[in-house]
Amino acid sequence: MINLAQSAHPKQGAGASTAEPARHTAAPSDSAVGADVLVLSDKSVIARDVVLLSLRRPDGTRLPDWTPGAHIDLVLPDGSTRQYSLCGDPRDAYEYRIAVLREADGNGGSRFVHDSLQVGDAVRFGGPRNNFRLVPADRYLFIAGGIGITPILPMLRAADALGAEWSLLYCGRDAAGMAFGNDLAEAGDGVRLHVSLLHGRADLPEWVGDFRADTKLYACGPEEFIDAIRAATTSWPRGWVRFERFTATTSSSPARTTAFEVEVDGTDQLVHVEPGVSVATALRDAGFDILTSCSRGVCGTCETRVLAGEPDHRDSILDDDERADATTFFPCVSRARTDRLTLAL
Repeated sequence: MINLAQSAHPKQGAGASTAEPARHTAAPSDSAVGADVLVLSDKSVIARDVVLLSLRRPDGTRLPDWTPGAHIDLVLPDGSTRQYSLCGDPRDAYEYRIAVLREADGNGGSRFVHDSLQVGDAVRFGGPRNNFRLVPADRYLFIAGGIGITPILPMLRAADALGAEWSLLYCGRDAAGMAFGNDLAEAGDGVRLHVSLLHGRADLPEWVGDFRADTKLYACGPEEFIDAIRAATTSWPRGWVRFERFTATTSSSPARTTAFEVEVDGTDQLVHVEPGVSVATALRDAGFDILTSCSRGVCGTCETRVLAGEPDHRDSILDDDERADATTFFPCVSRARTDRLTLAL
């Protein structure tokens, strides 16, 4: 059984909070009134440029359940929204844990979390949602690059609980930047920590090996890392390999460059969608209430159902089988191949 002590009792690092979880927290800001609110109960540095946040409801009541691979949307006090994988224990109904990497070239959300967010501060949240679900298998291969270890951690515990065999390859540039590395190093022979500054790039094809029908592979990491794993698993059948990406994939040109219509099921209204305007924006302008978060097709917040018509999928969530099924649609980025789509909002 894997014992990730850090995920249960975070170690304190430079600049980390040593305060007990807040019993009387600051009131939510005006922007959070009426929204689902969490309060930061603990913040600790767990690796270079990585902080671990513990979040609870202000009144101490239970949180929505979640499963390994899930993420939440964090609406920060500066108005930005970011998606973070849950890395705690799904059996803990009163606390969410997320690990946040400082991204020097990002849009400022991670810098706000690192530099400004303090114990007792309130943040709004959405979810949890899971686009990276763990399915039953006799054996698992897990591959993580950098902060991509976060959605993998609960999967390791779940694999243990299922009595499944598993192996983990965790790659990082150097040991100081590998969150949870010390705990994983003590987790047994199934874990391999690969430091590229010492050993060069990992030989992913060698580690993945040949396809086995009893094995599912889960991978999370930067885009180049995921592309290398995809190349190493081209012989694997659909459904045996699942990826979670940090960023949206680069899509080819849309299937059509002309306008189309969207019919909302249960109404008589046809919404005209011009080239260059997202379906979500057109629906919102027409008076429909549709929630979006990332607006890049990676978080799943705006998921809707297709009842008629052929979608042009532009998201980074669906796998090939789900795209072929053509019943799930993300209107923040996806479009239509046909003149009309009928959606259930």
